[in-house]
Amino acid sequence: MQKDKCKDCMDAIKERRSIRRFKETPLGTDLIDELLSLAQLAPSAGNLQSRDFVVVTEKTIKQKLTAASLNQSFIEQAPVVIVFVANIERASRKYESRGEFYAIQDATASVTTLLIAAQSMGINSCWVGAFDDFAVMELNKVVHRETW
Repeated sequence: MQKDKCKDCMDAIKERRSIRRFKETPLGTDLIDELLSLAQLAPSAGNLQSRDFVVVTEKTIKQKLTAASLNQSFIEQAPVVIVFVANIERASRKYESRGEFYAIQDATASVTTLLIAAQSMGINSCWVGAFDDFAVMELNKVVHRETW
């Protein structure tokens, strides 16, 4: 039986908090890739994976994300910011008008999975839900090369 692993998972869920103070230590690309790989395992409508991840480590982009997120300064201070993008176009090809809802659900499930995975690895995180959608979408066009 995998009781220890289950307990670790339950502990991560119980212990997870929104942390807004971060160490300046960068997260390695291997660790970021591992977190994103785990986020990809989240449930997905029709297994379309109708969400994308944009990894941001550049200070200037983080400053712009901070401005687009009602000036929440901790965003700029985080060593890495991962923007979860609901890929409505991808989901709508199969699900038409309902695709928007499914893409949002896919992104949300991936965020939750990543936050719990990060907690289980001892990495602090914070879900940011207050932001200017259009400003973040414009920034996404700039950093789209980093989409995972």
